[in-house]
Parts: sequence; structure tokens; C-alpha cells
Amino acid sequence: MTPWQNMAERMVREQIAARGIRSEGVLKAMMSVPRHLFLPPSLEESAWIDSPLPIGEDQTISQPYIVAKMTELLSPEEGEEILEIGTGSGYQSAVLAAMGARVTSLERIRTLAGNSEKALAGLGYAVKVLWSDGTEGGRPEGPFNGVLVTAAAPELEDWWSEVLVPGGRLVVPLSVASGGQRMLLRVKIRDRTYDDTWHDYCRFVPLLKGRREREQEE
Repeated sequence: MTPWQNMAERMVREQIAARGIRSEGVLKAMMSVPRHLFLPPSLEESAWIDSPLPIGEDQTISQPYIVAKMTELLSPEEGEEILEIGTGSGYQSAVLAAMGARVTSLERIRTLAGNSEKALAGLGYAVKVLWSDGTEGGRPEGPFNGVLVTAAAPELEDWWSEVLVPGGRLVVPLSVASGGQRMLLRVKIRDRTYDDTWHDYCRFVPLLKGRREREQEE
């Protein structure tokens, strides 16, 4: 094993499996993805700690456990079509792709979209990254087997559920009255019929609208 692979194995064992993540696919994927390469060079040594980290543009790469939990809830299978709302660093996209999913990812900040697309392609992950917030610049029609939202949503957007196939899953950190967010897993039974379950409390950067060249434009 290389030094980073040793660190990834330790991260998975001590931070993820130890906290109840049981999906072998998720554990293997997170052991295989070089998380340090989705961070600014100055933070590469911190890649394996149990914490979110800044990636620029007032955005973060999520805590490893949270990535694992959301991925386990989504339960992507090889060959499934997955839509990600909020590419960020590209790390979550890479984990999904490492599990064999066909990933389309939307990123509203152009600089992050470009950086993540470059990082993913450089590592051989065939992820389609679109500069879009889902309301302008193109919205994928689907259908998708899963939708994963990687920012704190104040409410559910109808189209997230509409693009799912029957049996498809939506995972989203939804704002709750007590503060922060809680992970919602929605399974589509048929059109306009869903099974919703609540999971871990969490804290994400807010989901914002509008395409931007850089976050500082706001």
C-alpha cells in the first residue's frame, strides 16, 4: 500500500466502519478514492481527519463519515444513473463513480465545476459535470435511479423527486426547525407517492440559486 492508501484504510476503519456504516461497496469505494487530491495542496495532509475542510469559494469537502452515510442511504448500484446536486470538490462524485454509478453532477460555481471536472478526469472517473444550479444553464431530464443533494436545502424541490424512476432514492440534508439539518431519504413508490425516512443530523453549507463565476460575486 502507498502512504495515502494506508491513511484511507485507517479512515474507513476508525471513522466510518466504527460508526456503523456496513455497506461493503461504500467502504471499498472510500478506501479506493484519493481524498487528498480533491483538496487544495496546503490541506492535503489533513485529508483523512474526521472533519469537513475548506475547498475555496466558501465551500467545503464533507466529513468522511457524512459522505459514507449519504452514499449508504442512496445505495447506488453498478450502472445506475445518479444525479448529484452540488459537485463541490468532486469527492462525493468520485465515491459514487467508484461504486460503478453513472454520475451527472451539477455545480453552480464555475471555478469549482472546472476544478472538480479536471480532478475527476485526471483520476479516471467518468463523471459528467455541468455548470448549473438546476434552474438555469440546463437541467438533466433523467430519469435517474438516485438524486443526492450535497448542500442544506430549506425545502424539497419537486423536480428532484419527479426525475426519479419508481424505486429511485433521493437523499438530501433538509433544514429542520431545531436548527441545522437532518438527512432525509425519500424512496419513490410511484408518481407522487413516496416513502420518507429521517436519519442523522448534520450541518452543510446552504443550497443557493443562480450560476456564478465565483462565489464572491454574490
